Amino acid sequence: MKKIILIVFVVVSFSAIAQNVNDPKMNTFISNLMKKMTIDEKIGQLNLLTPGGGIVTGAVVSSDVEKKIKEGNVGGLFGVIGVDKIKVAQDFAVNQSRLKIPLLFGSDIIHGYKTIFPIPLALSCSWDMKIIEQSARIAAIEATADGLCWNFSPMVDIARDARWGRIAEGAGEDPYLGSQVAVAMVKGYQGNDLTKDNTMMACVKHFALYGAAEAGRDYNTTDMSRVKMYNEYLPPYKAAIDAGVGSVMSSFNEIDGIPATGNKWLLSDLLRKQWGFKGFVVSDYTSVNEMTAHGMGDLQTVSALALGAGLDMDTVSYTHLTLPTNREV
Repeated sequence: MKKIILIVFVVVSFSAIAQNVNDPKMNTFISNLMKKMTIDEKIGQLNLLTPGGGIVTGAVVSSDVEKKIKEGNVGGLFGVIGVDKIKVAQDFAVNQSRLKIPLLFGSDIIHGYKTIFPIPLALSCSWDMKIIEQSARIAAIEATADGLCWNFSPMVDIARDARWGRIAEGAGEDPYLGSQVAVAMVKGYQGNDLTKDNTMMACVKHFALYGAAEAGRDYNTTDMSRVKMYNEYLPPYKAAIDAGVGSVMSSFNEIDGIPATGNKWLLSDLLRKQWGFKGFVVSDYTSVNEMTAHGMGDLQTVSALALGAGLDMDTVSYTHLTLPTNREV
């Protein structure tokens, strides 16, 4: 379980930063907190959930999610919008759970929050990095005022097949332009200091090669040479990493026959060892359990595969707690 302990340290550290904890002794505090955590609580921090349900009145989250938060089995929520709702959910974590670890609150803020800007593809056509950075800065100011601290943006996937349905979210086909836009957006969201209450952690996505899926079909396999990969498709992700992006989202597609969410070469060898990424990696929506459809094994197997590959947080699948507590990953 050493791998899980390390992941939790990363996730809890960024949680503290995102909650505006500016304490030079933070690492010591977190280390002491880790010693108090049970294995289930450590694994619980690796789960990102969405409330769902569409309930108009009552608690902001369903009773099942409330229970999991109070038991310390949730690290973050997304899809919760509004100060009042976020305050209710955060109360479950900081006042009603055993260790009072705050939740991360994330959202897809793609081209503005309250103030709406042109779609990313249109913004990229301006070639005006100052304007693009300013649009991200405005989005961060508005979103953080509403209680959010984590943004699932920028999407930097290079797309060269018009059949792919998510081209509008990125900067198009050029790796140089895509790289410049990635840097501008990361700077706009995160600013120079993530402890400031008007900055939010960015999440570069989808790592990697999501826009190159065969025949433009979402979730399909991606098969390309390393030369093409490094020269044409990876540069925008690398630019975001070099700009200090706090988190990375894994993609749905396969690379060399292995889904990105469970691909150790991608998430560990490339991202962390070659590029020196120090933040944390979150899966795309249910991409952990969806590895079963790729023939990678049952839920326990794919969960262990993802953790062993370098994934730090699971979105919605909630498979990590199915792992036996004595299982090495």
